[in-house]
Amino acid sequence: MHELSVTESILTIVLKHAQTHKAEKVLAVNLKIGELSELVGDCIQHYFDYLSKGTIAEGAIIDVERSPIVFQCKDCENTFGVSLRDSRDFACPRCSGVKVSLLSGREFYIKDITIS
Repeated sequence: MHELSVTESILTIVLKHAQTHKAEKVLAVNLKIGELSELVGDCIQHYFDYLSKGTIAEGAIIDVERSPIVFQCKDCENTFGVSLRDSRDFACPRCSGVKVSLLSGREFYIKDITIS
């Protein structure tokens, strides 16, 4: 359900930028969301459709690009990806080290907005 509050924030940002650039219509909003995020693209689109009614963003398409989960081993500095579907093992495949830093996978931001 936190998609609703997140989508409210997205719409606020989109409308602000559209106004700044004197847009007549918002056509699309491209988001980057990390695989570790629990945000669901379809839910964001649903809430965006509801919240944007009567605004210049009504009818805009929400496009979600998922960023992969990428870790870096603190022991050997190897960078490696992890798929949550395949494994929950975050150990380094090179040295089996378990001291890792998350490099990618928790992102959430607006990449760009298409306006006319």
